[in-house]
Amino acid sequence: MPAYPEFSDLVDAHCHLQDGFLRTALPAALARARAAGVRLMCCNGTHERDWPYVLGLGLSNADICVSLGLHPWYVDFRSTDWLVRLESLVAAHPVGIGEIGLDNALDQRNDQVQEDVFLAQMDLAARYDRPVTVHCRKAFGRLADLVRSMSPRPRRMMLHAYAGSHEMVPVFEKLGFHISICASITRPANAKARLACQRVAPERLLVESDSPAIAPLGIDFERNEPAYLPYVVRELATLRSEEPAGLALRCATNARLFFAGCGRGNF
Repeated sequence: MPAYPEFSDLVDAHCHLQDGFLRTALPAALARARAAGVRLMCCNGTHERDWPYVLGLGLSNADICVSLGLHPWYVDFRSTDWLVRLESLVAAHPVGIGEIGLDNALDQRNDQVQEDVFLAQMDLAARYDRPVTVHCRKAFGRLADLVRSMSPRPRRMMLHAYAGSHEMVPVFEKLGFHISICASITRPANAKARLACQRVAPERLLVESDSPAIAPLGIDFERNEPAYLPYVVRELATLRSEEPAGLALRCATNARLFFAGCGRGNF
């Protein structure tokens, strides 16, 4: 693993330390992340079965903050009392809400169920004033409409691994979203993401690994980890014509403000 001494304060705004190879190789991956300058990792639960494990990561590691939510991929497998269970965890622990959202790229569409589950969790985030992490694929217009119609809406919202158009960036920023950028921008063929990341306002910009998926170019796609976050920062800085260390610091500051009150560390 190469050293990136100029990045002494990185925040991974979105990852899944409970998934893939990370589940069985986590101690070494955490050590590599810390050596690469990653000072905070924001780990998201995605379904009821992984909530206890993800919560435990946050309770046992001061540099891991936790969000818990029901991801659109898993809405058809939810229990009848899923929302009661989620609210009990949110009420008892300083966690965010996520990963939640809309996904119209699924082979079997369940749009109305997705929307009902999404809005229930957005309401939970608003009531408890928790930051919310949102997944969206091929549903950006509908997402904007749903959030626009909410009153109240969560005070802190982020679109993770942003895959929308550059035209939609100011739309979501006006609604109150932060925009998080992942390693998809390291792929020259992904012109859409590479253009969109240039339009994000500095105070709304976050960076993430989304590990274990979406690895930087040249690394096996499903072998991503937080230690590779410097690759995202370097490419993002190049695309935005900014100095990498300064960009990293600003994104870390944004993330700490976004996740304020979550986790047990001083970050």
